[in-house]
Amino acid sequence: MASRPSPGPVEEGAPEPLGVTPTQRGANVAVWSAHATAIEVCLFDARSGAETRRVRLPGRTGPVHHGHIAGLGPGDLYGLRAYGPFDLARGHRFDPDKLLVDPYALRLDRPFRLHPAMSLKGADSGAVTPRGVVVSPSPASSRPRLDIPWGETVIYELHVRGFTRTLAEVPEALRGTFAGLAHPAAIAHLRRLGVTTVELLPASAWIDERHLPPLGLTNYWGYNPVAYLAPDPRLAPGGWSEVRAATDALAAAGIEVILDVVFNHTGEGDALGPTVSLRGLDNAAYYRLDPADSARYLNDAGTGNTLALNTAPGLRLAMDSLRAWRRLGGVSGFRFDLATVLGRGPEGFDPAAPLLAAIDQDPELRELKRIAEPWDCGGDGYQLGRFPPAWGEWNDRFRDTARGFWRGDPVRLGDLARRLAGSQDLFGARRPTRSVNYVAAHDGFTLADLVSYRRKRNLANGEAGRDGADHNLSWNHGVEGPTDDPAVARARQADQRTLLATLILARGTPMLAMGAELGHSQGGNNNAYAQDNATSWLDWGRVDGPLLEFTARLLTIRRDHPALRADRFLTGAATSDSPYADVEWRRADGEPLTSGDWDDPGGETLVMALAEPAGAGFDRVVLALHRGGETVALTLPDPRDGFAWTILADSADPSRTGVVGPSAPPLAPRSVRLLAETAAPGRRPAGVDDR
Repeated sequence: MASRPSPGPVEEGAPEPLGVTPTQRGANVAVWSAHATAIEVCLFDARSGAETRRVRLPGRTGPVHHGHIAGLGPGDLYGLRAYGPFDLARGHRFDPDKLLVDPYALRLDRPFRLHPAMSLKGADSGAVTPRGVVVSPSPASSRPRLDIPWGETVIYELHVRGFTRTLAEVPEALRGTFAGLAHPAAIAHLRRLGVTTVELLPASAWIDERHLPPLGLTNYWGYNPVAYLAPDPRLAPGGWSEVRAATDALAAAGIEVILDVVFNHTGEGDALGPTVSLRGLDNAAYYRLDPADSARYLNDAGTGNTLALNTAPGLRLAMDSLRAWRRLGGVSGFRFDLATVLGRGPEGFDPAAPLLAAIDQDPELRELKRIAEPWDCGGDGYQLGRFPPAWGEWNDRFRDTARGFWRGDPVRLGDLARRLAGSQDLFGARRPTRSVNYVAAHDGFTLADLVSYRRKRNLANGEAGRDGADHNLSWNHGVEGPTDDPAVARARQADQRTLLATLILARGTPMLAMGAELGHSQGGNNNAYAQDNATSWLDWGRVDGPLLEFTARLLTIRRDHPALRADRFLTGAATSDSPYADVEWRRADGEPLTSGDWDDPGGETLVMALAEPAGAGFDRVVLALHRGGETVALTLPDPRDGFAWTILADSADPSRTGVVGPSAPPLAPRSVRLLAETAAPGRRPAGVDDR
């Protein structure tokens, strides 16, 4: 194969597309910077890493600097340097000694490693900053989206590295990467579990926070991005083709992929953070600065800076990043971290803000799943229920109500009922499935730790326990942390089953945290963002098999029963297809809940009877939740003629199933039971009115 000639003459080139785009004769380079006086492209030898040439872009069209470099092509390494004023009063932080990563780079030659030269003004960072790799344009994904309906969606929140890092069936070289996620052994677990959708923690190239390297720690979660259009080399050493192969393999197994994206801030942090990309290219344009002091960043994300998403360059970067992950990575949707920032403008949060409106009208993005984390750290940052109609939202009210109820806090039965029924008080203008329900997520205690620790154990993070939430609504059954007491261990296992049943059998879209089905523990660390080690990795050698089987059975039950997952709010009235009310709220003795029961913060038992049209008939189930410390008798509604009530799942006794008579077994303490009407051949056939 003949070698390509070295980069040669430079011409004016074109302002579009942004980034480095190979042509027949070389490559076009286009960089957005409204305030830079000049942009240089630094070229590097791919073998030695030595800088070989600097090219000042000769053309400029408005804010875009551009040029065409003959001979530059796929595989070549490059970086940028920007010239302009260092004038904090105007928000400018140009420093040509800093090598900058092209925000439109599609691949990097190495992961980011924080270095003092990246932050010190006048220190040259050329030797320590990753270089962009010129890549040939990849064809957009031709694979059709799975387009899994919201009503059938079950989300599994997953970290690409932590999921397979210790999975023995995956070859060592692939563990912890997208290629590992694509391995049949990894996919087999997801299929066995029965989830439809994996939600990946961030995968764009990120950098460490500056306090981590001195502690010997690194950012593991990835919520500190720099290069939005480049997969992080640690997760995808094969670049976009590796990402695409993983999403293709999952799609072939019937599983769609949602990616967590972080547009609220970048890893450049506050004024003392590194200058590695946007800050050096045009700080005043890409970041929201304090109107009273342009040397300071607004900090609505709580991480040091906030991207300016209501202005052209920030909005375009976010949109182009989303399109890249869809086109090149084949993802089917996005979860937006601290999404209130996406809608922030001068007057506060606006659900019709430029970026939110742009996403909802974009032909490539508007059909994808969009999920908001509906809060940030700024003023009036909690916006649950206020995102555009098509969006789903993480519902922390479900989390806190479920945790509080089972912990024994003063949670009213009416509040629990609202969460089980799809949170109509929050999503009434939309659908129940827009409530993404969860009891545990990456941020906070794992499910196993939730019932094992009253207090966080975060000393390993090096912040003297100051990091991580203190309001966890957790409990420990009288023993903090690990125990050899079999009674305590059994109680904790039962509580995990109870919480999973509460989540999976509620209306809305359930989301499981990675390892919840396996009994995964982080030793009480509720903020393991810096633990790229056994603390966070799934330990496949210590799998709670019975818990996995129980979780998989619950998901099968949910899939098989429309009454549990119907995407409509309950009215308490009969439908044209059913003689029964779509919901009845009952006490354990079978009587309807009174207003006093509804508002009772000490109520122990809630029974929800559901009826939903299904095919030519209808599906009828009873969900009973009992948090009391003693057993309680359960009176069931009368079954139809020719039918009987059958126990499908009982969190107190996973082996308990089968038909029950008029006198069902009593509810065990701290348990959830689900029953369904099933055909009973020995009973009198149903009458004309099915009553």
